[in-house]
Amino acid sequence: MALLAMCLDKKIDVSAAHVNYHHRDQADEEEAYVRQYCQERNIPVFVLSEPFTYTGNFEAAARKWRYDFFADVVRENGFRGVLVAHQEDDLIETFLMQEEKNLIPEYYGLKEEMMYHGMLVRRPLLDHTAAELRQYCQENRIRYYTDITNESDEYTRNRIRHSQVMSMSRQERDMVLHEIRRKNAVMKERRCRVGTMISDEHIILADYRKQEQNDRDALLRMFLDPDNSGQVSLAHLRQIDSILMQKDDFMIPFKEKYIVQDQGKFFLYTEQKEYSDRYECLTDLENADSSFYRIMKGQPGVNAVTVTTDDFPLTVRSFRFGDAIRMRFGTKAVHRFFIDRHIPLYQRKNWPIVVNAAGEIILVPGLGCDISHYSIKPDFNVIQYSS
Repeated sequence: MALLAMCLDKKIDVSAAHVNYHHRDQADEEEAYVRQYCQERNIPVFVLSEPFTYTGNFEAAARKWRYDFFADVVRENGFRGVLVAHQEDDLIETFLMQEEKNLIPEYYGLKEEMMYHGMLVRRPLLDHTAAELRQYCQENRIRYYTDITNESDEYTRNRIRHSQVMSMSRQERDMVLHEIRRKNAVMKERRCRVGTMISDEHIILADYRKQEQNDRDALLRMFLDPDNSGQVSLAHLRQIDSILMQKDDFMIPFKEKYIVQDQGKFFLYTEQKEYSDRYECLTDLENADSSFYRIMKGQPGVNAVTVTTDDFPLTVRSFRFGDAIRMRFGTKAVHRFFIDRHIPLYQRKNWPIVVNAAGEIILVPGLGCDISHYSIKPDFNVIQYSS
């Protein structure tokens, strides 16, 4: 309420957005007051008052619900962004929580500006204490509400507020704020320095491994969270880092993608679905259109095969574990070929396998054709597309 009143004092054209979680006895009373206050002053007000259900951490779920609502309001009404009323106490509490948990966040404390799903979020009250804002409301006869759950030390933030922040002198607060600025300056310098290692959305694995732990943390966070959404925890970063430091080939799940390695570089890769393409004749093959392989005129080599009419219909499909091909020197398991040739893990699942009408694997591009389909004048080549 203090933020809204201050905007009106400065004649800033604003609308109001209010979220009612229905988790406190006075929640409906607060909503009614916000509506009345805005109506009396001709302020457009948007209210989310649906029953709020969640799983896991309440604060995290409530924050997402709230900010998603703000983003919808901003987008649908063409607003410039959203102002939120975080103040100095919130800033210090957030920093002390980060320190207590020994976190290395993307940013220490709270940013004055950030982006959330394309929405600008500004915190204009970070240089005001909670006590100063309460006094402002009292002097201007603005009703404000105190969340009763703030009295419980069940939450880490409340415990830190009651045991540390509320009793801090002005000098102690300034010392904490100075430390926050110092740490953020160090973080900014580090990000500028290591950020140059990200080139065309790739990072050279050998160069990554030369960095000290804090630099790797910053680099990996920039790589995985370029929008600074703060959605990647330090624990998750360290798990990924451990694999990057120890393995030369990997497929590390990350959200809907994978972190993969190829030719000494790692990058984000979207896994492709399995495929199975059927061809009735050579003409069909000549007109093949696939994201995973291409068909070329026959040239002798490890991508070539000679076929007869009995082989049709041919199927070109993705690799399946257990695939094997009968060659002149014996039967070869396709996964052993991948290992022997150091084919990156992420390429293996979509490697093309050519199967004839009898269900026999007659060609594995890069390995060769089976013993029955070899000639010096092959009909066609199948070339695997790399990413």
